[in-house]
Amino acid sequence: MDREIDTRTGSYTGQNIDTLQNAVYLRLMTPRGHYWADINFGSLLYTLQREKDVQRISLLAKQYAEQALQPLIDDGRAVAILVTTVQPHTGALFLHIEVTQQHGEKYVFECPVKVI
Repeated sequence: MDREIDTRTGSYTGQNIDTLQNAVYLRLMTPRGHYWADINFGSLLYTLQREKDVQRISLLAKQYAEQALQPLIDDGRAVAILVTTVQPHTGALFLHIEVTQQHGEKYVFECPVKVI
């Protein structure tokens, strides 16, 4: 059991969870190469904050998220991870991530990514 991290504020909610929500959140929100214990931990999503809101950014965001979350499958904590994007062209795009945990339970996570 972990204490839940609120994905909107980044602070603890006080609730306990037994899903991979915190692992997904930390892998997406931590800039790749900035975690002292593992230089491969995190994602490159932070590099998109200075990109224009064009269609190719949606593909890059999906690839960066899949790359960051692959270790959850490799170490056996997740069976499958499906990443889709929604880009309303309003200065942000949204990653919808469906994680299938080892015991079959599915969890849906939404991650906003700011773009110019």
